Amino acid sequence: MTVLAGGSSVIYNATAQPSVNNIAFLALGDGGYHVDYPKTKHILNPKTRTEFIAAEKADWLEEHRPLTEFNHAPIYVYPNSDIATEQSGAIAVGKAMAELCTSVSCDFAIQLGDNIYPDGADANDGKDDQKRMDDLILAPLKPLFEQQPELIVYSALGNHDWKTSRKGVALQTKWMDAQANFYMHEKGYYSYKQGAPGNDVEFFVLDTNMLLAGQHYYEVPLREDGSEQGLASALANKQASIEDIEKHETPINGEDHRQLAWLANGLKHSSAKWKVVYGHHILWSIGGSKYDEGHVLRRLILPELCQYADAYIAGHEHDLELLTDDCSRVLPGNNLPKLPLIISGAASKMRGKHTPFAEQQERRYAEYDLVWSKSFVWGFAHIELNNLADELKVGFYTTPHSGSGELVKERTFSFKHRSK
Repeated sequence: MTVLAGGSSVIYNATAQPSVNNIAFLALGDGGYHVDYPKTKHILNPKTRTEFIAAEKADWLEEHRPLTEFNHAPIYVYPNSDIATEQSGAIAVGKAMAELCTSVSCDFAIQLGDNIYPDGADANDGKDDQKRMDDLILAPLKPLFEQQPELIVYSALGNHDWKTSRKGVALQTKWMDAQANFYMHEKGYYSYKQGAPGNDVEFFVLDTNMLLAGQHYYEVPLREDGSEQGLASALANKQASIEDIEKHETPINGEDHRQLAWLANGLKHSSAKWKVVYGHHILWSIGGSKYDEGHVLRRLILPELCQYADAYIAGHEHDLELLTDDCSRVLPGNNLPKLPLIISGAASKMRGKHTPFAEQQERRYAEYDLVWSKSFVWGFAHIELNNLADELKVGFYTTPHSGSGELVKERTFSFKHRSK
């Protein structure tokens, strides 16, 4: 592995390089959850299975989601107790990815953040961080590494990775630096190339939590019909709350601005045929709880993505989604193909779709289109850049709630190469 000058770009020289014609990789996000590492609130306020489901239903209804669509993740009950929590699908997803890679090419993988849940490394829970990272990051992917010992996972940071402290972020990057199968630059954002020159791809990995932490914005609840209400109305009704940014998350000496400038310059001057950007947070989604962040992130990076990128890949929503933005709002009159927005955040947790919100989004935003989604599943995406057909193909896969690790193929979609 060679790190280029400036420390923000990397070229990986593997024994098994992608073919000239195809570059194929796995995309998994939000895989760092295990029942042995519960949220503090679940420790302080334990619930039985019945109570846990009742609380999930109450939250569902409070967010104006249809009762007829209510569902929940599989429930895990701790041994010798009646205390329940959400089951993890991390091990099952790891098995399913390994199964897929016996029949299709998996040249490498990208990890979309929330690699450690719920509080990142350096959490004040009395648990050893080396074991925490071995359990949450490494263990689910062992079947894949046993099958492909040289496979590299290029990781991004999520909000839960940042949750405890900057020390926690540094501990994770240091841990990855010591692992043969993981890479994440100490800055948290970086670029790297894969493939042969002329048929290659450059990836731009973002620390979206840092970008959002540098902004001043509010959480605004949806109206009962699923539509967004204006900030002024929400403030007048005392419903808006400012996004809580922890002190350690606040960007230092303009590091968020430097990341934005790095992205713009990198995309504009990249010599790669394909340009793919990925990070933890979404630009659009149908989950109904991340839209405030989406508004902010679109303002920060969408113009550059629309002009130069072939796709944006995210996690954060614990589901599988495929959306597009035609870029008409930020690049009026452009004739480029729609920008694919791939969400693969179901590698250990699952979440439901907010149907009224999704319908309102379609009505309100002409540039936005929901192509496909699947909620209350564990799963991942497999993406192929085909240089002969000049197209990006994304396939979505799930695995059953039983935890068997069986591979279930969902849908596959293709998009034309759009960057110059």
